[in-house]
Amino acid sequence: MADGFLPVTKKEMIDEGLSQMDFVYVCGDAYVDHPSFGMAIITRVLQAAGYHVGIICQPDWNDPASIDVFGEPRLGFMVSAGNMDSLVNHYTVAKRHRGTDAYSPGGQMGRRPDRAVIVYCNLIRKTYKHTPIIIGGIEASLRRLAHYDYWSDKVRRSILLESGADIISYGMGEHSVVEIADALASGIEVRDVTYIDGTVVKTRNEDDIYDAIRLPDFEEIISDKRKYAESVRIQYENTDPFQAKRMYEAYDGKTFVVQNPPSKPLTMQEMDDVYTLPYARRSHTVYDKDGGIPAFGDIRFSLTSNRGCFGGCNFCALTFHEGRIVQARSHESIIAEARQMIKEPDFKGYIYDVGGPTAEFRKPACAKQMKFGACKDRQCLFPHPCRNLEVDHSDYLAILRELRELPGVKKVFVRSGFRFDYLLADHDRKFLRELCKYHVSGQLRVAPEHISDNVLKEMGKPEAKVYDAFVKEFDSINNELHLKQYVVPYLMSSHPGSTLADAIALAEYLHKNHLDPDQVQDFYPTPGTVSTCMYYTELDPRTMNRVYVARNPHEKAMQRALIQYRRPENHELVREALIKEGREDLIGFGAECLIRPEQGRKTHLKTGKTRGTVSNKNFRREKRTEGRGK
Repeated sequence: MADGFLPVTKKEMIDEGLSQMDFVYVCGDAYVDHPSFGMAIITRVLQAAGYHVGIICQPDWNDPASIDVFGEPRLGFMVSAGNMDSLVNHYTVAKRHRGTDAYSPGGQMGRRPDRAVIVYCNLIRKTYKHTPIIIGGIEASLRRLAHYDYWSDKVRRSILLESGADIISYGMGEHSVVEIADALASGIEVRDVTYIDGTVVKTRNEDDIYDAIRLPDFEEIISDKRKYAESVRIQYENTDPFQAKRMYEAYDGKTFVVQNPPSKPLTMQEMDDVYTLPYARRSHTVYDKDGGIPAFGDIRFSLTSNRGCFGGCNFCALTFHEGRIVQARSHESIIAEARQMIKEPDFKGYIYDVGGPTAEFRKPACAKQMKFGACKDRQCLFPHPCRNLEVDHSDYLAILRELRELPGVKKVFVRSGFRFDYLLADHDRKFLRELCKYHVSGQLRVAPEHISDNVLKEMGKPEAKVYDAFVKEFDSINNELHLKQYVVPYLMSSHPGSTLADAIALAEYLHKNHLDPDQVQDFYPTPGTVSTCMYYTELDPRTMNRVYVARNPHEKAMQRALIQYRRPENHELVREALIKEGREDLIGFGAECLIRPEQGRKTHLKTGKTRGTVSNKNFRREKRTEGRGK
């Protein structure tokens, strides 16, 4: 293997004494051989299982020869769009082209196509008509069944049908890809590999499907949004690997797409094994001339300690991808990786993160999850922490202590998301104190997302008072420690349930608390979330209750502008929103006002109320006069 990487050229394959690869892995990302990249994990897991894998990254989708680097693989092609959905990678929520691609050399945009999985599979099929194709990664995983597609604004078929692939390996994939490989290696035809957990397959014979729930047919869900919401509800209830049922949906009554139950969570030993595989731990040398891969810079000196999340936010795809059962690495595995990191010549003494989807989760929410699975009808943290929830930060705190004592480590930061409601549920404030003292770099980013309880309910987030209590606790501890550190909130505009009135309430909250967010995320309806179902159907699939949805781009722009109401370029939109909602009391010079009146409107300085139309000259004169009167 050249420089410790898996082969990327036919010459490298031949140099290893091989005439044919077992699998060829085609990916929309550049090649980074590091365990923060799904491509690296899956290819190294296959290698550890005894299979030879060649890698083709970012092939020219207009040239069939670009897929023929190694010739036909013995067992099949594996295809992934990369660490991101290709459409999210290419477009903002406003459907404007992004300028850079962090997963491409030098951040170059345009190195992968839209709907990369479909395009790559079609490219393969032009040359290899019958070679098995297994698709995976976030794009395939979250489009595994019929799904609402925001970019085309319609419900699309399963990506298994649109791509012409044979199998989807959904979720994290370590178990399922090896089982698929073993089945193919044993001589089983790909059409008969229908039984593996964590996979989606297709058949034309409904009698082949057993012990399964039939979802509403594709023809039903494209014509009836309520049926679509019902389908999402059933899927949501069957995301747990211990109790999920097999599900399937019909297309024209002739083709059936079957989702097998999710793969079982990795044990701690299995997680450790994955992270001790012989990664090169860098981007391929071929990209050095372009300055490397920007996304790798963000995670190069970070440590993954867990996966999965029982937070259950409705706008997050983790429930459908990684699952709600937390899996964790051992202390020994994490410390060993840190020691390896410290030896790298570019390491400056700073570990930038230790975490995962949620930093402080180190074990399942309660003891019964590993035997019976996560509850179908309730959340671990929402609307309030479950009485069975086991709240304990001691193990995570012990890891942080061990890391900061390592020779060569100056500082260990924590930048993964925190669940502040989980943190507050821990009556021992020892962890929060040490977090403030040792692991915050002046700002701690957390995600309340909103302050309107109506919106938070649809998000699956705790009530606003919980966030306020956390901020008070954080400030109190920092005062005791004589540290000037601040909580920086992540906020989201236009989530289903958010009206203009809710957006104004959020702006008032920011004004009252002297907050001026630098970053605001508009709700992005990506495949595989409950919130996306709400956006499309205007129904909460869990309750079938109606949900208000801001669809009009102009209203969405007003909601976003209200969060950053201080910016002059937003004043016109903010003013329009306030007038539309009858909140002219927030336009003026009073202490509670968000913006000043536009020129030509006379406003009383004391009350903040507008009086009528005056000339600019008179407006300025009254302002001076009233100022002297005070």
